[in-house]
Amino acid sequence: MTPHLSLPAMHYVYVLHSLHREWAYIGYTSDLPRRMKPHRDGKVPSTRAYLPVQLIYYEAYLSSEDARQREKGLKYFGRAYAQLKRRMDGSLRLLQARIGAG
Repeated sequence: MTPHLSLPAMHYVYVLHSLHREWAYIGYTSDLPRRMKPHRDGKVPSTRAYLPVQLIYYEAYLSSEDARQREKGLKYFGRAYAQLKRRMDGSLRLLQARIGAG
């Protein structure tokens, strides 16, 4: 019999990107699927003007404090976000090609 694998509660830092213009949003949540619905439905004031948006990146943490610190680092320290953008270069180019084709 396989032992039951219990997944711990996770905390997420995520990046959304507008499908119509060059714009990104960085957020934090403890329930990523649930959090995406308000963003997509235009119920989040910070992202409403940039709809539609797409989830392009997320990181998972066991510690809520670690996730909040990472979110803060990405939002307020340009070097951290610049490094992340370099890591996502291929994904961002694919997204830009979609935007250009749409």
